[in-house]
This record gives sequence, structure tokens and C-alpha cells, in this order.
Amino acid sequence: MIDSMQSIFNEEQLNEIDSEIEENQRKNDFDTKEYPVEVIVSKFTKNLLNTDKAELFIPDYQREYIWDQKKASEFIESLILDLPVPYIYVAVVNGGPDDGRLEIVDGSQRIRTLVSFLTNNLELSGLTILRSLNGSKFKDLPFGRQLRFQRKTVRWIELLKISEDDRRELFRRINTGGVILKPMEVRFGSLDGSFLELINNLAYDPLFLELCPISQTKEKLKQRVEMVLRFFAYRLDFESYNKEVASFLDNFMNKVNKDIIPFNESYFKSLFYSMLNFVKENFQPLYFKKSPNNNDVAKIRFEALSVGVSFALEKNPNITCQNTDWLTDTPFFNLTRSDASNSKPKLIDRTYYVRNKILGLDWAPTSASYSLGDVIDD
Repeated sequence: MIDSMQSIFNEEQLNEIDSEIEENQRKNDFDTKEYPVEVIVSKFTKNLLNTDKAELFIPDYQREYIWDQKKASEFIESLILDLPVPYIYVAVVNGGPDDGRLEIVDGSQRIRTLVSFLTNNLELSGLTILRSLNGSKFKDLPFGRQLRFQRKTVRWIELLKISEDDRRELFRRINTGGVILKPMEVRFGSLDGSFLELINNLAYDPLFLELCPISQTKEKLKQRVEMVLRFFAYRLDFESYNKEVASFLDNFMNKVNKDIIPFNESYFKSLFYSMLNFVKENFQPLYFKKSPNNNDVAKIRFEALSVGVSFALEKNPNITCQNTDWLTDTPFFNLTRSDASNSKPKLIDRTYYVRNKILGLDWAPTSASYSLGDVIDD
């Protein structure tokens, strides 16, 4: 049955397909290995001879440790009960200052959880099977159980001949199969370049930290960096936005990296800092916040204010904002509701509302769903 099917490729194309597959298979050789927990922790924590480096390390494109206590505890519980756990992916670095070391491609959360548990920094909690272990640390286990846990093994895939670009691509593929990573974390793993370096630096500028506080959880998920990316994307490519934020941001980064949108670091910085300085001088004491005591600025509010301010400064670089009552009035609250993020008319409305308020211009909504009577949804 299969032999009788007509191929859409000619013989030359089939040979090219085979060659391409074989070439890329060869450069991704791997071994499957299994190590005791104690050995894995040692590879991550013990410095190599005459260096301050461990054999196993986390590259810069990996996310920070974000597992909460319950999730970490459940991973430890799974190992104790011999339940299946996912493979860890590591890559042997070939060449450079890290030659021979093992770069963690996927599994940093699990490895750091093991380290935390064996060093008595993780107290087990929220366990529903081994409830008797809730509230205990590794040192509290009976001696025999400690030894058994250290001998528990975890399997991993060790990639032998893989370039840094291919490691980043593997990271992207592993982490786009579900909801494992937030979009900004995936961008750190799969996209690179001077622009990404710039927005990462700007995200932790002291002035930005002062004006735009966000929660620790959001910090770990690189939301602050995404906020800076959103500012540049909407400010420089506003008309390209349709209704899907993640793909819009990815496309913008690709345009900058490919010089479709020219990357001028000085110009990008001037846009960002002129916007921040305006906010500091004109929007105090709120700045980007919804209320003086608020310590978690929503992305949509930051986006509306930052881009609207920058558009106003484009029209008049010396403008000041005498009246800021609108920052706490119902119309602006309604324009920056959580359900407004994916609509282009609402994006236009909230951005130009800010711009026009600063410039002293009239404003009228373009979104048919906008109403002054809308219930404010935080």
C-alpha cells in the first residue's frame, strides 16, 4: 500500500532531503546517562580543580529559579516514591572558556531543587501522599532514607556535538510544546543579539525600578524585560500590531535583529530615558502605579502610559503635563482593564488617550465596546 503511493518529490529532491536529515542528525549525537542524585548535586556545586567553576552550569538564557515550595516538594516526593520524572537535557561545551563543561539545556529547576533539598534549604510542604514528611528537611529523614535518596538516579540526555545556536534552538523547542515557559523566557533562550542585551540592561535601570515596581514572581518571569520590549515594539512598530501580543513582540525582535527596523542603540536609549524622565517629573507620586500604595504595575498600564508619553514627546519634546487627574479617573481605568490587551482598537484608544491628555487634545474612543460605565476589572 505504502509502496504504491506517488511521491511529490523527484529523485534529486529525495536525495537532498536524505542528505539534510543525515547531516543534522550527525551534529546532534547524544548519550543517555543515569546519575545518582548525590553525583548530580556534586557536579553542580563542586568547583573544578583550580577554578571557581562547577562541571554542571546554567547558561545565561535559562530562567531564574521560580518553583514554589509545593512544586519543589512534589518533585522530591516523586523521587522518593520512584515515580517517573522527565529527562534532564545537558550539552557538552566544545571550545572556549567552558570547554568540557556541561551546560543545562532543560532541567535547571529540578537540579536546583535537588541542591536546595540536600543542603537543607528546602522544607517539604503540601505533600498529599507522603504527608508525614511535611515540615521536614533532608537532615530530618532517617539516616537510611538519606542514603537511599542520595542513591536515587535521574536520567539525562547528554548532547555531544551541538553548537550554542543549536542548544538555544533545542531550549526553544522543548519549552514551546506547552506552557512551561512564559514568552519572554523563551525569547531569552531562542533570540539573541545587541537589542536583547539592551532591553535587559534597561529593564534594571535604577530609575525604571523606582518608577515601575512589580512583584517578585513577575520579576523572575522576566516581565520587567518584556515591559521594556513592549515599549519599543509599540513605539516603533505600532501599525504592525494585529491582536496577538506574543507573535507581535517576536516579529518585532526579528525585525530589529535583521535590521528591517534599524537598531540604533543611542536612539533607543534616548526614547526610553526621555519617556522615563517625563513620567518622573510629571506623574509623581504615582508614576506608572495605579495608586500610591500599589507595588505591582500591570503591563497594560505601563504600556499605555509609556507609549502614549513617547508619542506626545515626539510631537512636542518640551511638553509638560499640568493636569494629571485623568490618571486616576474612570475613563483611564476602563481603558487599561485586563480584558483590553488583545484588541487593536483598544490599544489605539488607551495609547492616544494618554498622548492627547498630555498634548491637551480632544479624544474620542474608536472601540465600540468602550463605555464610561464599564465596570473596572482589576
